[in-house]
Amino acid sequence: MVDFTKKDINEALQAIASMISRTEKSKERFAQGTSQHTLQKNRLKALHIASLLISKVLVENNAVDCYTEEDLKNALAPIASLISKSEKARQKLSQGTWQHTMLSNNLKALHMALPLLTRALGAMNAESR
Repeated sequence: MVDFTKKDINEALQAIASMISRTEKSKERFAQGTSQHTLQKNRLKALHIASLLISKVLVENNAVDCYTEEDLKNALAPIASLISKSEKARQKLSQGTWQHTMLSNNLKALHMALPLLTRALGAMNAESR
């Protein structure tokens, strides 16, 4: 895995925190039980897991004891979906705009989180054997 600088990690944490905030606000607009509400709820959980995993890189701790293997597996699809949607959206924007910059920062954070998530899942699978 690529070594990240503390600056990269802190920027990723800021981007994830911003995504969490926007997702929480978005979730409030949908009625509980609707597919949109469930989508936002799943994204929120995945983003919280991503934030935890990135934070643990700072303290060099790989333990993910507050989430289950199922939580980690369920976080893969929302993170991959956010990457895909963000890449498509960024292509439509002019470089240098705040939206393009925001999506670039989000993508950098998500691309950091995805391998950390995969690695945490692998570690859990190895422990359960």
